[in-house]
Amino acid sequence: MANDASTVFDLVILGGGSGGYAAALRGAQLGLDVALIEKDKVGGTCLHRGCIPTKALLHAGEIADQARESEQFGVKATFEGIDVPAVHKYKDDVISGLYKGLQGLIASRKVTYIEGEGRLSSPTSVDVNGRRVQGRHVLLATGSVPKSLPGLEIDGDRIISSDHALVLDRVPKSAIILGGGVIGVEFASAWKSFGSDVTIIEGLKHLVPVEDENSSKLLERAFRKRGIKFNLGTFFQKAEYTQDGVKVTLADGKEFEAEVLLVAVGRGPVSQGLGYEEAGVAMDRGYVLVDEYMRTNVPTISAVGDLVPTLQLAHVGFAEGILVAERLAGLKVVPVDYDGVPRVTYCHPEVASVGITEAKAKEIYGADKVVALKYNLAGNGKSKILKTAGEIKLVQVKDGAVVGVHMVGDRMGEQVGEAQLIYNWEALPAEVAQLIHAHPTQNEALGEAHLALAGKPLHSHD
Repeated sequence: MANDASTVFDLVILGGGSGGYAAALRGAQLGLDVALIEKDKVGGTCLHRGCIPTKALLHAGEIADQARESEQFGVKATFEGIDVPAVHKYKDDVISGLYKGLQGLIASRKVTYIEGEGRLSSPTSVDVNGRRVQGRHVLLATGSVPKSLPGLEIDGDRIISSDHALVLDRVPKSAIILGGGVIGVEFASAWKSFGSDVTIIEGLKHLVPVEDENSSKLLERAFRKRGIKFNLGTFFQKAEYTQDGVKVTLADGKEFEAEVLLVAVGRGPVSQGLGYEEAGVAMDRGYVLVDEYMRTNVPTISAVGDLVPTLQLAHVGFAEGILVAERLAGLKVVPVDYDGVPRVTYCHPEVASVGITEAKAKEIYGADKVVALKYNLAGNGKSKILKTAGEIKLVQVKDGAVVGVHMVGDRMGEQVGEAQLIYNWEALPAEVAQLIHAHPTQNEALGEAHLALAGKPLHSHD
């Protein structure tokens, strides 16, 4: 292994996804000499196989729905179908533009970018392309891949992962989606908009089960209205090929058949065979264990993103990568408050939240110390114009701060920014109620909800 001992980087980063490239950009900005190693394309899962392409498909689906439903707005339009190659071109053009921009950023910050499959070779080095890259500190950011279940083999044809679904050359006539979390409901929403007959299988008792139960119920109601079928509370048992597709059998004996089965049971860390255990890095079920400052048990190694057991969100990866870079540059850093991270599921309707659920609040503070208020979007002018239904639910510690904001409705992901400030600044309902929100906007619904919680409702009943 060639070893250029004359070059020792301040920071060597293994993995160029959200967490890795954020650390590289911020580290270089702060004067660190940074090497970024990536085996595929900088941007990782989020840009190439996750956040960006799925949202492009969802937007294409939204356009299809608008064409079908245009007459309710007095507009005569005809929906003629989905041009799958054109949808992929639109999606790929979005990715390509962002990818070029990111490459330019990496180059402009003078980050040493090394394309190749890296492997941790010691607590201070990574081997890649026959070269040993030395660093005073190493950041592991190797991300995640789609998971499956024991005995369920993803073949890329009839039984597919989200990676395959993003490049599917057709709209499946029918689809079973195994998993009712974020990935599952987003694909269910997009495929239904494209014309598929969709059934979701979720072993837990609700869709998007990590969200507040009220949000889950609202989404389930909306999906029923859209004709998206789902089976809740019974776990998967087996899948087998039929003449034309796949048959899924559940633990209670129920059977479902469709053209394709999308396995959307989450993502697992990429850590096997990369030298982590050999370097002494503490791990659990494939995840690298870190403290609140993203430090592993090895003093010269940190880890971020989907590789560590925190929220699997690109913006969490950004925050964790920035934290590591700033810590290594000697700045004072604050650990990430994961409850304070905004979460958005971009199905139709959208589900957005920040803070804790009502159930969690009661567990922490006691049931008698928690107040919850629901504001129906039917009272919001802009939501009425858009013909979207849903609610904003606020969870408050009695006589104290708002500790949870949970929203369901079209475009609610665009409202979660203010909700994040409300939670993270520990705002009182009366303080938010003093702010004037523009009318008519959907953002105004957040203000109205806080007016109601402060005891002075305007466009809602006492």
